[in-house]
Amino acid sequence: MNYVAPTTERPVSIIHGDVRDVLKTLPDSTFQCAITSPPYWGVRDYGFEGQIGAEPDLDDYIAGLVDVFSEVRRVLKEDGTFWLNIGNTYTSGGRKWRQEDSKNKGRAMTYRPPTPKGLKKKDLIGVAWMLAMACQREGWYLRNDIIWHKPNGQPESVRDRLTMTHEYLFLMTKAERYSFNQQAIQEPAVNGNGRKNKRTVWEINTEPFPDAHFAVFPQALVRPCILAGSREHDLVLDPFFGTGTVGVVAQELGRRCVGVEMKDEFVRMAEARTSSGQRALIPAEP
Repeated sequence: MNYVAPTTERPVSIIHGDVRDVLKTLPDSTFQCAITSPPYWGVRDYGFEGQIGAEPDLDDYIAGLVDVFSEVRRVLKEDGTFWLNIGNTYTSGGRKWRQEDSKNKGRAMTYRPPTPKGLKKKDLIGVAWMLAMACQREGWYLRNDIIWHKPNGQPESVRDRLTMTHEYLFLMTKAERYSFNQQAIQEPAVNGNGRKNKRTVWEINTEPFPDAHFAVFPQALVRPCILAGSREHDLVLDPFFGTGTVGVVAQELGRRCVGVEMKDEFVRMAEARTSSGQRALIPAEP
C-alpha cells in the first residue's frame, strides 16, 4: 500500500484494515502525536476472528498491544507524544457469554475470557497499569497517569463494591525531551487570577453515540491531547480509529489525521463524521 498523507484540503485519511498490518506500511517518524483507545480486554465483541481484546490469555492481549504500540513509536516523531486511554476490568466469574440489556445494547458478547491465572472470581484486573508498565519496559517514557472521571458514568447494579466511574489516560513519549505545549491547556487559577498548569484529574462526561450502541471517545478528552501534543497542520495518528472522534477534533483544531480502523461499520460512521473535512478513504491492500 502506498501511504498518502492527508493535506490541509483533505485533512483526515481513514485506512481500512487491521492495525497489526497497516502500521507496518507507514513510514518512520511521520506523526507528531498519537491518541487512541484500543479494545479493552474481554469487554466487547466486535465479531472478528482473532480480534484484539478477545484473547483467551490476558498476557497475549498485553503482548499484542505492546507490539502495536511499538509500531506507533516507530512512526512517531522523535519529539512526539502518545496518549493512551485504557480502563480496568473485572474477571468474568466463569461466565461464558453476556446478553445485551436495554440500557447498553453493545454489552452483548458471544464469549467471555477465562479468569487469568493467579486471579480469582470477582477480582479487579489492573489491565490499565499492566499495559502501561509493559509499554514502559518496552521503551516508552511513561510521563503521566491521568484520571478520566466520568460524572455520567454507566450505572452498575453491584452491592459489594463501588461503581466504577473512571478510566486512565497515560501520556507516553518516545524520548526524554519532547514537544509539549503546556500553555495551550492551562486552566483558570482557583482565585480567578491568571492560569495554572492542567491537573491530572479530568472531569469529562461520556458521549452517547446511538449508531454504535455505546459511548464513544469524548471530544473533550481528545482536545487537550492534541493541543498539548501538536501544532497546527501537524499529523496526528489514531491506530484504533473507531467512529473517528480523533479525526473530528484534529480537523477542528487545524491538524491533519490518519486513522486506522478494521470494522466496516465504524469506517462508515467515521467517514460521515469527518466528511466536512473532505477525508480521503485509503483501502488496505489484501
